[in-house]
Amino acid sequence: MTCRGARPRIASRLSEGIGRSNEGLTRAELLALPVVIDITTAARALGLGRSTAYELARRDEFPCRVLRIGSSYRVPTADLLRVLGIDLGEQSAPPPAA
Repeated sequence: MTCRGARPRIASRLSEGIGRSNEGLTRAELLALPVVIDITTAARALGLGRSTAYELARRDEFPCRVLRIGSSYRVPTADLLRVLGIDLGEQSAPPPAA
C-alpha cells in the first residue's frame, strides 16, 4: 500500500480548520521520530485532531499508510514525512559549499 495524497474531504477539513490541533511538530521533531509512530502523533504532524485521525483511519482515508496492530493504529514515519514533502535523502547530503 502506498501513501495517498490528501483526498478532497481531508483537504477541505484542513482548509476549514476542522479537526486541527493547535500544536504541530517542528521539522526537527519530525526528523527525530522513531520508525513507526502512533496515529495521534501522525495526526498532530498533519494538523488533525485525534478524533478526526481515528475516523479517517477507520474509513481507510488517512493521508498515508496506517498499520493496524492489535487494537492500535501505527503510521510508518517515512510515509508521513513523504506526505509532508520532507525528503529524507536531503538530510544526508553535505551542506553546499560557500
